[in-house]
Amino acid sequence: MSNLGFNIAGVEFKNPVMTASGTFGSVGKEFEQFIDLSSLGAIVVKGISLDPWDGNNSPRIAETYGGMINSVGLQNDGVDNFIKNDMKFLQKHDTNIIVNIAGKTVDEYKEVARRLNDTDIDMIELNISCPNVKEGGVAFGTNALMAESITKEVKSVTNKPLIVKLSPNVTDITEIARAVENGGADCISMINTLIGMKIDIHRRKPVLFNKIGGLSGPAIKPVAIRMVHQVSKTVKIPIIGMGGIMNGEDAIEFIMAGATGVAVGTANLINPTATMDVLDGIKKYMNDYNITDLSSIRGIID
Repeated sequence: MSNLGFNIAGVEFKNPVMTASGTFGSVGKEFEQFIDLSSLGAIVVKGISLDPWDGNNSPRIAETYGGMINSVGLQNDGVDNFIKNDMKFLQKHDTNIIVNIAGKTVDEYKEVARRLNDTDIDMIELNISCPNVKEGGVAFGTNALMAESITKEVKSVTNKPLIVKLSPNVTDITEIARAVENGGADCISMINTLIGMKIDIHRRKPVLFNKIGGLSGPAIKPVAIRMVHQVSKTVKIPIIGMGGIMNGEDAIEFIMAGATGVAVGTANLINPTATMDVLDGIKKYMNDYNITDLSSIRGIID
């Protein structure tokens, strides 16, 4: 029998397939009719802030070649609403719960983390890489000193293992990765979206109200693979890789590049069973090549 499991900071994962924050509804309710949520390695919840956020004005999503561009702006109902209304749904399923947290200030990030201490979530994902909000977001993730500092601050108030999600919109992502490792991160997730723009030449206007947005999907996969490989050779903590994973072979690429787990994002918006297709594809690859333990191919690319 093939072994797909692993452990990150004391949290056991049955398999490497997770959902990417913001691409699976808020907490996955919309996908329950299509897949068995307990089959996932983890559900990564959409970004949650201290107070409810309205998000950006529409239009805020558009298709592009090889993917999509979005400027949703972390719309959510706030951490208290999540704890009161969404935790019961998530606890029904036998999978790990990872909560992506956002804030406009360091104190807001810390307060969200504090309020999650007494819940049954398994890990926190610190979002310092969203390109679609004016305050916080990517501002913390593109400066190594700020990235290390906010990681330390949040780590000091949480009793959950901490994942830090990195932005690809930097000159040297290994510098940011080292900084968050120094700050106490237990794991890195990468990559968030690349900053992009699309113009409607007939209306002579950007297609998004916010003009720019985050590019995701297969178009960014080679960038993500390169960055996961670079960071895996730089830090000792595990990496959750994402960026254009559409099938099992894409996921195997990330794992060979050095990822411990993988997250499926844009594919969920095209195919509601994408996560299960990716998991089945991983199993098929292992069977085809007589691989009994996924760790035997993890990070094999020099």
